[in-house]
Amino acid sequence: MKAGIAKSFVLSAGAALVLAGCGSLSQGSDKLSVVTTFYPMYEFSKQVAGEHADVVALIPPGAEPHDWEPSAKDMTRVKKADVFVYNGIVEGWVDKALSSAASGKRVVVEASKGIKLMEGLPDEEEEGHEHAAGDGHVLDPHVWLDPALAQQEVAAIQAALEQADPAHKEDYRKNAEAYIAKLKELDAAFQEGLKSVKRKEFVTQHAAFGYLAAHYGLTQVPIAGLSPEQEPSPDKMADIVKFAKERQVKTIFFETLVDPAVAKTIANEIGAKTDVLNPLEGLTEQDKKNNLDYIGIMKNNLEALKKALNES
Repeated sequence: MKAGIAKSFVLSAGAALVLAGCGSLSQGSDKLSVVTTFYPMYEFSKQVAGEHADVVALIPPGAEPHDWEPSAKDMTRVKKADVFVYNGIVEGWVDKALSSAASGKRVVVEASKGIKLMEGLPDEEEEGHEHAAGDGHVLDPHVWLDPALAQQEVAAIQAALEQADPAHKEDYRKNAEAYIAKLKELDAAFQEGLKSVKRKEFVTQHAAFGYLAAHYGLTQVPIAGLSPEQEPSPDKMADIVKFAKERQVKTIFFETLVDPAVAKTIANEIGAKTDVLNPLEGLTEQDKKNNLDYIGIMKNNLEALKKALNES
């Protein structure tokens, strides 16, 4: 599925920008005001912006972003932002918010714009996700979990910051290059760590890891769909249990921001254990206490996958 990152991506990333004006620095400040939606967008933006912007995330730590809605205070932040960064699809409220909180100076970037998105589950099984892909399917937004696609999102954010603040263009370029280099190292670690695992399938609580699985030659077997709050039907549960027993799956993965009851029920049914595979939709308080960030959590995900996929 994977294509390399084009060297000209930053130059062409203007196509990913929705410009409501030329952009300007925040009133009364020499720093950009960068408002992002949820954790990966915040982390990528902070890494590129460096010292030249105040970066905030609207969705607070510990909140699950799929069903989050902005408050009046959040709408004010969106209106006053010099740059607004969102992933796309996850944030179904964005179009209405940008229209309601119109601004003549704001630069808006949909970070996943231009990335070939995978199809998810049929609409009738996956309510709440817009952006239909045709034939009753919706698009999978979880591109940030593939370190190669994350590099493209970083490049799109870089282009937005340069548009809003051309005076610091060179710094944004250097910061983006430095962070992309780290993402390339992360990608190489995944390639090396997963190339010779004994198993190729892993069972996870929600269908967040399709891009990661496709990139590294794995297959995710999700209990629920693109929304982690979706409850699997009894037939779906039975199918997962049957699959796990037939393949002698030893680990059922759950995630940090969602009730793990379903994953634990299946694990108990087949005599397996549970472990965390983090979709990085938000940091927990424990993550923050452990000084974990995107790269640190992704490394933890790699170790969890290696352990589960090498079990005999």
